[in-house]
Amino acid sequence: MENTMELSAQTLETIGQYVQRNLSTWLRDANLEREMALRERTVRVEEELKAQRELMREGFAHMEKRFEQVDKRFEQIDKRFEQVDKRFEQIDKRFEEMGRNNTRWFTVLSLMLAILGAAATISQFM
Repeated sequence: MENTMELSAQTLETIGQYVQRNLSTWLRDANLEREMALRERTVRVEEELKAQRELMREGFAHMEKRFEQVDKRFEQIDKRFEQVDKRFEQIDKRFEEMGRNNTRWFTVLSLMLAILGAAATISQFM
């Protein structure tokens, strides 16, 4: 069974005229719908971008605080190094003083030994 319908030239002409009269309206309506959908998508994208931008600002603010904390920590470490340097300077001074004192004692001991040696030598000749 075939369901074919033959249209007359007059009917085809009428359909063609109907399509020509309404085609621009149909296209305009289709474009409006598409444009509205695009606008809605654009608004959603803009809102998402705004949310992302806010998240980035919060992230940067958090990183800035973290950098400040790290800077403070480095300052504390620098202070500790300065304290250690001062302690080493004090130790160096003590060693220098000990060296000077040892030199004095060595000189005194050397003199005493020289005197004792001379006394021993003199006592042998007597």
